[in-house]
Amino acid sequence: MLKNKNIDKIVLVVVSISVILTLLLMTNIINIPKASSNPPYVHKLFDKTKVHNIDIVIDDWDHFLENATKEEYYNATIIIDNEKFSNVGIRAKGNNSLRLTHKYGLDRYSLKLEFDHFGYNSYYGLDKFSLDSSFQDNSYLKTYLAFDMMDFMGVPTPLCSYVWVTVNGNDWGLFLAVEEPEEAFAKRNFGKNHGQLYKPDYKSLKAENKDVALIYTDDDFDSYDNIFRKAKFKVSKSDKKRLINALKILASKENLDKAINIDEVLRYFTVQVFVVNMDSYLGKTGHNYFLYEEDGILSILPWDYNLAFATYSLGMPNPINDSNLYVNYPIDTPASGEIMKNRPLYHHLMLNNEYFRQYRTYFDYFITEYFESGYFENEVDKVTEMISPYVKKDPTAFISHEDYLLGVKTIKEFCLLRAKSIRGQLDGTIPSTIKGQKDFTDFIDASHIKLEDMGDIEDLKNRP
Repeated sequence: MLKNKNIDKIVLVVVSISVILTLLLMTNIINIPKASSNPPYVHKLFDKTKVHNIDIVIDDWDHFLENATKEEYYNATIIIDNEKFSNVGIRAKGNNSLRLTHKYGLDRYSLKLEFDHFGYNSYYGLDKFSLDSSFQDNSYLKTYLAFDMMDFMGVPTPLCSYVWVTVNGNDWGLFLAVEEPEEAFAKRNFGKNHGQLYKPDYKSLKAENKDVALIYTDDDFDSYDNIFRKAKFKVSKSDKKRLINALKILASKENLDKAINIDEVLRYFTVQVFVVNMDSYLGKTGHNYFLYEEDGILSILPWDYNLAFATYSLGMPNPINDSNLYVNYPIDTPASGEIMKNRPLYHHLMLNNEYFRQYRTYFDYFITEYFESGYFENEVDKVTEMISPYVKKDPTAFISHEDYLLGVKTIKEFCLLRAKSIRGQLDGTIPSTIKGQKDFTDFIDASHIKLEDMGDIEDLKNRP
């Protein structure tokens, strides 16, 4: 039995700790996470330490496949890790991936599963997720690694995990489950009273599409149809005015912190530039990102990386397969001048010396902690060991198991050499601009890397 004096000491300590905690909470020194930031689905479907199981139970799967390009929702029952969910909407998804999968007579479509499409259901708070088919990704790692890098750098990022998919009990293949940025995503990352979420995209690539590039033109709502038309939630006039005003401030190049979440955007571009994704905001298309607006402040969020790691041009009439070029791709001017001047969210921030220094500081941190620490190699090895047996038995895989292992080896080496080049760019031993690299020859040698080993359209043509 404790003596009275010891009890008094314990009570005194407890009271003191309580007082300190109260003061810290009152001054916001302790950052208590929002209740919505950790919904149950995070630790269920998106537990990355294992391969999950999903069975799609649908009346006429053949009919679904025959009409996949229509992108219409079908009613299905989804069994996730032995838990059944009825009346779930399912459809094929994608742009070029959908078109080319159909063109070459294949059935391995990426899919969208929407729990609340035919009713008010959810999967432990999750309203929608997709199953990524690893189209033009022989390593099965492009999206996984890009998201892991973004998450590592503190960018609000969709969750993902590997799943073994069966259809009516029959094996269909290994896919990557990806949290779709909609209501559940917004609540998890920004709280119950979150702001607006958009996925800017063009109707036609031949159009000017200034709004997709986040260029301010005027105050007319119609000038930003490619943004407002792609809103994830109902958009009010005040929502539109706030966003246009933010673009107006961005165009002015002054007081950018009044319109841009500077810190988040710089961390996003650190990873975006590293993965050399030409099918993105920094590429010719200028799309494949999500835009978040809250209280007039804009953030950019990651999406769509199946053509990242310098594989965008593969399959085109005159592909650029110069692995030396892309491994050493400059971090300070990661696109031509014409594109850069029309990408104000990157270009105008880089014109500010303080933001430019912070961008390079983040790059230094990223290279040091993600690559030079050994984290990246350990992550690739761990994931490869986990999913390799599933890839080997995947009946709908676009490539052979040998091609998969070569894809893993290639993307791993590409990233390690790119990290080495960027270290040189940060240290000044390798030029970090397109102009500076023009007559430079002492690059990191990556000539032995074949970019097509990470995934090429030819794989679709050659698959039986």
